[in-house]
Amino acid sequence: MSKHLKSMKTLLMILIVSLLVISGCGSKKDGNTAGSNGKDATPYELTMAYIASSNVDDIKNVQEEINKITKEKINVNVTLLPIGGGAWTQQTNLMLTGTEKLDLIVSSSFYNYSTQAAKGQLLPLDELLESHGKGVLETMPEHMINATKIDGKIYGVPSVRDWASDHGFIMRKDLVEKYNIDLSKVKTIEDMGEIFKTIKENEPTIDPIVNTGTLLSVAETYIYPFFDRLGDNIGVLEMKEDNWKVENLFESPIYKDAVNLAREWYKAGYIMKDAATSDEVGYNIVKSGKGFGYFTNMKPGLETQETIRSGHEMVAVRVTEPYQFTSSATSFMMSLARNSENPEKAMEFMNLLYTDADIMNLLTLGIEGKHYTIDDEGFAVQPEGESNYVFNQWLIGNNFLTHVWKGNEKDYWKQLSEFNGSAKASPAFGFSFDVTPVKTEIAATANVLEQYRAGLETGTLDPEKTLPEFIKKLKSAGSDKIMEEKQKQLDEWRKKN
Repeated sequence: MSKHLKSMKTLLMILIVSLLVISGCGSKKDGNTAGSNGKDATPYELTMAYIASSNVDDIKNVQEEINKITKEKINVNVTLLPIGGGAWTQQTNLMLTGTEKLDLIVSSSFYNYSTQAAKGQLLPLDELLESHGKGVLETMPEHMINATKIDGKIYGVPSVRDWASDHGFIMRKDLVEKYNIDLSKVKTIEDMGEIFKTIKENEPTIDPIVNTGTLLSVAETYIYPFFDRLGDNIGVLEMKEDNWKVENLFESPIYKDAVNLAREWYKAGYIMKDAATSDEVGYNIVKSGKGFGYFTNMKPGLETQETIRSGHEMVAVRVTEPYQFTSSATSFMMSLARNSENPEKAMEFMNLLYTDADIMNLLTLGIEGKHYTIDDEGFAVQPEGESNYVFNQWLIGNNFLTHVWKGNEKDYWKQLSEFNGSAKASPAFGFSFDVTPVKTEIAATANVLEQYRAGLETGTLDPEKTLPEFIKKLKSAGSDKIMEEKQKQLDEWRKKN
């Protein structure tokens, strides 16, 4: 009997030890996945891809400083993955469709956001925001985050930035002063012609207009205040009272006037000759001494921003009122890639991008004392010599947490917030076009747009000959079918909103 009891005691002890081991393992796993900061837990290795336009030499140093914070707060090590704009679409598509390590990615309506969501390449964020992203939800206005929804679900969180924009032209102040140019006389884009004529006649080695491609071309600025693109350029909504009819932008008299003006200025030599084919950004061309200025979307403090980027003191003139479209929310967002091995940790880091000033200052300005310094008034200033760190600040997170650059007002972020609030909202704000039913036609028309738009909107191609040809090819590629589908979805959206 005693022998039997001894055996039973031994078995009982084995069971107790086993349960303790299992319990210990389970609690460690739960803590790690739920966001525990346990010092003995292995940090989660997180990769974030973003669009880089220039110098990223010091990114590793910045990354190390960020990781000192994230390791302590959420037990995460972050790898920053900058990708150039020219390679962005192809490289990120390979990453999202393959098995490469990727957690967070900058998403955009300019870069197939709705298609990525529809294909399951991005994870829905609704539940993760509630469980691990409370700071994001407290920061983000409801209407802005709702504007990102695809089929009722959130797949991207907008960066906190200028959610409104007016359009205009920014140029070298020294040349404006040299030729006594009176910017107060400029009320419309057409009024800029005399300024460009002055520069062309007196500065033969400088191109007056150095915009390239289509995003912020002469024509784009001209048509900006008239249309909501409804997600792309195939089927637009003219913003006039009680108008809900989707129409072909390229058949509009307004578009024809826009490309005719671009053509007139191109023939006059105001627009750089390779504008349709160059992928160089305007501020770099000005920096090289070959450009006077460029059309761009505006916001408070733009002059300071572009002065830093171009290396010349810049001055701006605005030719439109500020507007807000769905793309104001969806143009730059942070999304969670389907490849993420730990979506909870990825959301925890995203949450820090909207709540942690130290991380946002590191990410957007660099390392204090090396890439910038803080002066006696509390402004960020560049150190002597050229900084080895440049970041497209508006892309990511809550920019309102960051230091204000010297040259702006101290209440710059308050001004920007008020500017956002002053904008006219499109009547279709919040509408997102689901391209799935017409994805074949979207792909076909995209090829036609790529073939013609840059040439037309920079004035390189003659609209009299090329515009009718362009429209005909769009129709052959399925533009009418796209517009019919967009009209159907817009009508359904109106009923619900």
